[in-house]
Amino acid sequence: MSVLRPERMSKVSVTGSKRVLDTVIETVHGLNLVHLDDYDESWEGFEAGNSLEGADETAEQLVTVRSIESILGLEEVDAAGGIRLADADIADRIDDIRSRVNELDDERNELDGRIRELDEEIEAVEPFAELGIDLDLLSGYDSLDVVVGRGKAEAVDAKLAGAEGIDTYELFVEGRTVAVFAAPAEDVDNPVADALVGVEFTTYEVPDSEKSPGAYIQELEQEKRELQSKLATVESRLEETKIEEADFILAAEEALTIEAQKKEAPLSFATTKNAFVAEGWIPTKRFDELESALNAAVGDSVLVEELEIASFGSDGSHAHTEHVENGGESVATDGGHATEAETPPVVQNAPKGARSFQLLTEAVSRPKYKEFDPTILVFLTFPLMFGFMIGDVGYGLLYLAIGYFMYSNYESAGIKSLGGVAMWAGGFTVLFGFLYDEVFGLHLHEYTSFVSQPLPEYVGLHYIHKGIFPADIDWAIGWLVVSVLFGIVHLNIGYVLQFIEDLEFHGAKEALLETGSWLLMLNGLWVWVFSNHYRGTKPDLLFETFAADSVGPLAIGFTGFSETIGLVGLGVFLVGLVLLAAASLAEVLEFLNVLVNGLSYTRIAAVLLAKAGMALTVNLLAFGAVLEDGKYHFLVTADNLAAAQQGGQEVVFSGLITSGSVGGLIGGILVLVFGHIVVLLLGITSAGLQAIRLEYVEFFGKFYDGGGDAYDPFGHERKYTDG
Repeated sequence: MSVLRPERMSKVSVTGSKRVLDTVIETVHGLNLVHLDDYDESWEGFEAGNSLEGADETAEQLVTVRSIESILGLEEVDAAGGIRLADADIADRIDDIRSRVNELDDERNELDGRIRELDEEIEAVEPFAELGIDLDLLSGYDSLDVVVGRGKAEAVDAKLAGAEGIDTYELFVEGRTVAVFAAPAEDVDNPVADALVGVEFTTYEVPDSEKSPGAYIQELEQEKRELQSKLATVESRLEETKIEEADFILAAEEALTIEAQKKEAPLSFATTKNAFVAEGWIPTKRFDELESALNAAVGDSVLVEELEIASFGSDGSHAHTEHVENGGESVATDGGHATEAETPPVVQNAPKGARSFQLLTEAVSRPKYKEFDPTILVFLTFPLMFGFMIGDVGYGLLYLAIGYFMYSNYESAGIKSLGGVAMWAGGFTVLFGFLYDEVFGLHLHEYTSFVSQPLPEYVGLHYIHKGIFPADIDWAIGWLVVSVLFGIVHLNIGYVLQFIEDLEFHGAKEALLETGSWLLMLNGLWVWVFSNHYRGTKPDLLFETFAADSVGPLAIGFTGFSETIGLVGLGVFLVGLVLLAAASLAEVLEFLNVLVNGLSYTRIAAVLLAKAGMALTVNLLAFGAVLEDGKYHFLVTADNLAAAQQGGQEVVFSGLITSGSVGGLIGGILVLVFGHIVVLLLGITSAGLQAIRLEYVEFFGKFYDGGGDAYDPFGHERKYTDG
């Protein structure tokens, strides 16, 4: 059960004199071990501590450094790391870099702004250049109203022709750009604008220039090029600064972050005039490490206590309350009242190979400390379901390659975890592909000389069928039953975990009523379903899938439980239903969930058949095929097609590549490549999402809530500085 539980945590208390506060903070921070709880100000005579001297100055410098990082676009890859900083030089050097970077950034922003203005001006003048009239001819008249805009010349002309405020007018049109020169009637202002009300017409403001529009645009573009050259110089200088100062800036940011953490740490402590109490959580196995380090640093000036070893059940192990004399004051050390957080933070305990799957668990929520962590179960079942549904050596190798690329080429923990999941899913896809004897939907031994027999036969096994050929329909039906049986096992695991949690927290009675009832109903109903009681009303596939005369490895001789066992199962189901009613009448309405949830797992077989059918279709279009003995045999070559046609075989599709034409060859290759890429991608969105859905909805829903707190120890893992 240890892999289903997070790492065991202990609540600790560090009590001491303020004269050793700095040393204690330095030591605890260096260990990067204690998840500090905030003091809730509930102790009489205690108050929350204050930041250490210089905290505000450090915070201000940190803000400055992060601003510089943002301006320069610094990232982790820009620094080599491992440098040692001289504290006395940090502030002066930061100020010098800030001054240079801000000056360059201001100049860059100014140039960017002017370039945008020029772009807007050029855009505004372009319609006038299209019109071909000098700008000085479009304004400055006392007896003419001149308007330039964009619209339909016919509509403008029609409006102006009937306008009462205009004696005469003339239009100049080029494309959609229209210039109107109008002589207004006596004492009429803006007659053109009044006349064009209701017409779709966008008016342009005439630029203030005596040049031709073309010359004006050239002048603006020249100025823009000059500014872009200056901007490139500024960008280059910023890039040079970034390269020169990257190590220092990132190291300074790290050093200041560490310093800020230390100076602000007392804000979480309970303090008096002469003493302090700090509480937090650490992994239980590392308590001795904390105690030894503090004793070595300050000796008897602090008292380090393990107040509680947090249990996974309803009760923990609490230490007693003590009072320690510090500077004439009595200091309480009972951590049960000093701080506001009593729920331990969570350090997930999945084995190394399964840790990538914490990503899938945390996508729902981090597990609470006192509930089971399903990561290891997701690790055991998700790749299994995914591999079973896709089951192809070719696709599996591609998933492996994609996962390895993500895992090895990205620093992001999330992407690395996703890569790990992809590799495991790809590995199981290869495994099942080997058992199915499929490489991109093909049985290689039928079409190649270097593979002489089905792949599983190399290790003494017979290959299993996906069930997509007409002759293999029994396999398709069998996989539906297998999917349901897998679901029943999966659901049982979820209910059992919830039963254990109910037993630990609420006792045997509630565990039996709340969860035991569902266990009885689930197993009782499905035992009855697979029994011969009322066999005539049940699907034959329940009894034929595992019968002695069925095909392949599914033939284990099972033809259903006896009627007696079926009646016992039905009785167990009814007992569970009665227990559920005793717990909650409202939940009785959902009693059929034990049937519906099990049937939900048939989606596994459905996706298996769908993905296999898509791969079959791609190969069929490319290679063509004949139907023989209820199975498809791909033609691959034009000679095979000709032979099949001459032999009177049933040609399902002649194929593109087998057509013998260059166009068919090219088309067939394109269909083959892009078709399998589509199947590969849809494998992620269908098999991946369906497997995730079964984990989250059917499985997690039985026992998992989530909502735990992340373990965030007081400390810092250095990347850019030496300690």
